[in-house]
Amino acid sequence: MNFPFFVARRYLFSKKSTHAINVISGISAVGVAVATMALVVTLSVFNGFHDLVASLFTNIDPQLKVIPVKGKTAPADDPLLTKIRQMPEVEVATETLQDMALATYGDRQAMVIIKGVEDNFDSLTHIKDILLGNGTFELHAADLNYGILGIRLAEILQTGYTFRESLKIFAPKREGQLNMANPEDGFVEDELYSPGVLFMVKQSKYDKNHIITSIAFARNLFAQQGMLSSLDIRLKPGSDFERVKSRMQQVAGDKYHVYDRFEQQEDTFKIMKIEKLMAYIFLTFILMVACFNIIGSISMLIIDKKNDVVTLRNLGANDKQIVRVFLFEGRMISAIGAVVGILVGLLLCWLQQEYGLVGLGQSSGSFVVDSYPVSVHPEDIVVIFITVIAVGWIAVWYPVRYFAKRLL
Repeated sequence: MNFPFFVARRYLFSKKSTHAINVISGISAVGVAVATMALVVTLSVFNGFHDLVASLFTNIDPQLKVIPVKGKTAPADDPLLTKIRQMPEVEVATETLQDMALATYGDRQAMVIIKGVEDNFDSLTHIKDILLGNGTFELHAADLNYGILGIRLAEILQTGYTFRESLKIFAPKREGQLNMANPEDGFVEDELYSPGVLFMVKQSKYDKNHIITSIAFARNLFAQQGMLSSLDIRLKPGSDFERVKSRMQQVAGDKYHVYDRFEQQEDTFKIMKIEKLMAYIFLTFILMVACFNIIGSISMLIIDKKNDVVTLRNLGANDKQIVRVFLFEGRMISAIGAVVGILVGLLLCWLQQEYGLVGLGQSSGSFVVDSYPVSVHPEDIVVIFITVIAVGWIAVWYPVRYFAKRLL
């Protein structure tokens, strides 16, 4: 057995001549455990919000989106896009065309994003799971074009689930100059009717300004016949997602980007990652403060064991081994605190997942969930454990060597 470790273990669990040393050692371990528990719980809450937002976007965002690098649109019959569609792993591919327009209903108006999609859009996404109303998912019937509004946009325009009259859509003409004497001539006007449903993603960037309609309507409105803004793709179950994505990007070359769901919402998830990183940094500083208690405990132990050190030297221990005894003492305190903190943190996370003990306060019921979402990621637990051990070991290294030289 490692001699310094054996002695340090005996010192840690044995009764000291001064009872305060045992108390301070216990307080040190508790301080590290509390800081560790805070890291586990806080990072898991951030993970919970991240996974919740990702699940909401899953309802309307495709698995993969191929968009042109230059410009807003590309030819739908581009050979590169055709080659991507024909890959054996592709189950559904949908052409999409979207752009800004003005929507008016009665005396109300709003700037909107017209998202034109093909009829198989409901096979590409989970749009049917987020529809509200008595109608069905329909984009057109005979000569009528339907528009499915986001629920907050419907509130702004006060359309209700079913329009009493047509929704008028205006888009600027792509060619010609605007005649200030008759500005209306500079716009293309068309109408949308209601299929009796609205969609609710529970994200304002969609619910507040998006209208889903047929791609034929969008192409006529924006004068973009034969063009698309993106090619949206869903893969067959069991496909190697990363490998297929990489192959698609190789086919697309430098003409198209291939984005997964997280890259499609890069700004949102980047902000969440930054927030999680800042929380981790701040809590690590708190952990460092907690580790200062270990320094006090070890320094008092060194003073208490001065006579034992003489005995250890007589038994043949050198100064390096004696210093390692007290280093192991401090490191074991931090290790015990790390293990206990992680276990308690995991227990609290499980209780929150099962019972939702901590609600969202007075705002409960106004959000997607009533209590804080929690998701434990194993890689976070590993990072936390390594962080606590590293901070604890670094915190005791210099003080132990300093006090050992001065007092021993």
